[in-house]
Amino acid sequence: MAVAEKHRGVVINADSAQVYADLRILSARPSPEDEARVPHRLFGHVDGADIYSAARWATEAKAEIARAREAGLLPVLVGGTGLYLRTLLDGIAPVPPIDPSIRELVRAMPVADAHTELSRLDPPAANRLAPADTTRVARALEVIRSTGRPLADWQKAKIGGIGTEIDLMAMILLPDRDWLLGRCDARLEAMFAGGAIEEARAVLARTDILPAAPVRMAIGVPEIAGVLAGTSTVQQALAQAQLATRQYAKRQFTWFRNQPPAMWHRSDATETCAALQEFVTRFHYET
Repeated sequence: MAVAEKHRGVVINADSAQVYADLRILSARPSPEDEARVPHRLFGHVDGADIYSAARWATEAKAEIARAREAGLLPVLVGGTGLYLRTLLDGIAPVPPIDPSIRELVRAMPVADAHTELSRLDPPAANRLAPADTTRVARALEVIRSTGRPLADWQKAKIGGIGTEIDLMAMILLPDRDWLLGRCDARLEAMFAGGAIEEARAVLARTDILPAAPVRMAIGVPEIAGVLAGTSTVQQALAQAQLATRQYAKRQFTWFRNQPPAMWHRSDATETCAALQEFVTRFHYET
C-alpha cells in the first residue's frame, strides 16, 4: 500500500486464497480500511463454490494491469502463489476445457485415491507431485482423464505470458525464518480471536461447496471443522493450524528462494515497507 500510495499505484492480488469472498479472515485479506486507502483489485471477488484457476486469474490480472497502465497507474502485484505469477509471466499450457463431469468426480476424490489413480495414468506426474498436494494432483488427473494427454505434454507450448511485454521489477521477501514463523503463529491467534471460527462455520455450512474445494481445504477450515464436530478443542485446532501454516510458509520460502529467475531481487529485510520503497525508487531512477 505504501508503494502504491507513493507511486500512484493499484494493488493487484496474486494469492490464490485471497480471491475468495468467503475467506477474508483465514486468508488474511486486506481489511476494508486498507482497501479504502488505495485501489485494490482481485481480492474477495470469487464465490467459494466457483471453480477458480491460475488461468482465470492470469486473464483477470492481465485485464487489471492493462487498465492500470491505461490510467497511468503502477500495477503492484502482491501474493504468495508462485503458480499464479508464473502463469501470468510465462503463459499457460493450451489445455482444452475440462469435461465438467470429470472435474466434479476428480475434485470429490480423496487426495490419496486421486494420487493412486494418477500413478496409473500418468506415472511421471505422480512421481513429481507430493501425494498430499490436493490441488496439483487433481489438476494433473483431470487433464489426463479429460484430454488423454499428460499435463506435461500440454505445458511444452505455453501461450499468453506477458513477461516480455512489461518492465518487471520483482522483489522476493525472504526474512529470518524464526521471525517469520513467529509472525505466522501470532497471526493465527489473531484470526481465531477475530472471527475465524464463525467464518469457517459459514463455509462448512454451504452445501453447494464441494468437499475438496479450495475454501474448504484452506488452512484453518479443516482444523476448525474438528471443533465444530466436537472432536477437538479450540486450542488444539489453533495449534494444528499454526503447525500447518508454518509448514506451508517453509514450502513457500523454499520455492521463492529457488524457482524464480536469479535476477529477481531478494531481500532478507524484516522492515519490508522501507526495503520495498527503496527498491522501487531505485528502479525508477535507474530506468
